[in-house]
Amino acid sequence: MSTAIRHDWSLAEVNALFALPFNDLVFQAQTVHRQHFTPNEVQVSTLLSIKTGACAEDCKYCPQSGHYNTGLERERLLEVEKVLRQAQAAKEKGATRFCMGAAWSNPKQRDMPYLIEMVRGVKAMGLETCMTLGMIDPEQAQSLASAGLDYYNHNLDTSPEFYGEIITTRTYQDRLDTLQHVRDAGMKVCCGGILGMGESANDRSALLMQLANLPEHPESVPINMLVKVQGTPLENVEDMDAFEFIRAIAVARIMMPASHVRLSAGRSRMNEQMQALCFMAGANSIFYGDKLLTTDNPEADADMQLFAKLGIRPEQRQDVSDEAHALALADAIKEQQQTPLYHAAG
Repeated sequence: MSTAIRHDWSLAEVNALFALPFNDLVFQAQTVHRQHFTPNEVQVSTLLSIKTGACAEDCKYCPQSGHYNTGLERERLLEVEKVLRQAQAAKEKGATRFCMGAAWSNPKQRDMPYLIEMVRGVKAMGLETCMTLGMIDPEQAQSLASAGLDYYNHNLDTSPEFYGEIITTRTYQDRLDTLQHVRDAGMKVCCGGILGMGESANDRSALLMQLANLPEHPESVPINMLVKVQGTPLENVEDMDAFEFIRAIAVARIMMPASHVRLSAGRSRMNEQMQALCFMAGANSIFYGDKLLTTDNPEADADMQLFAKLGIRPEQRQDVSDEAHALALADAIKEQQQTPLYHAAG
């Protein structure tokens, strides 16, 4: 019997989950995971920054904010053909979803025709499409949906209570409004947060409660570990405990049973054992490639090797035309198993 989908979590209930003994929590999360997903499949996405830097928002974690000097070079919106070449390369490496991110408070109307062309071009390759462009209004959401955009990413980042410590240039309600515009246009939602920004344990519970109590659970829930970047206000924040991060993955899985929980930014700081525990705790989506927007990500070969050690395979989409991408990655993993450097997990 599948775990019921709930939208009425209380803070006390979420805190009680976090307080469970670690083994009990992970066991419960893995049990829930198996009720809704094939246990050893992980959805694979590739992320490309289509416009980098000079963002007007003051998010304290972000090297792309124009408020901080992080040495990041500013780049204009990429040409459509360049984006499509990157999407084709991602497809050939096994990605089934291509995500495009732009450092904007919100897209300007002059940019919309180019964005729509990108969506149509990537969609024509048989890839799922995802964009993150900041706040969008109902008309922009409808235009993107009509072009074939499958997912829109817009994170809540943290709890409503801690939010003002991280961002002052847009409100929490602004973020919730954008999510509603996305839903109203018929697109799927990718929405999660960032852990390790100096928030309290209560804030982590409150973030997950916000996500799980949305009218519909996000289809994809990225759980990011802060990547500290020199020049941002959070460059010296204390590191988050690894077990607390894994607990958050497990609690997210229990609270949002049918959502893909994505192990997102910060993976380059996680060893193989920590990533394996995250998968055991219910994470079943990753970004694949060597960079997430502007921060490092484990190299593709390292991901293949880890998948091979754990017996994990890329999730295949239902439509036959897209199975080839997942199989391409599966073949690459098989090749890793046959190399002299590969050691099967004992």
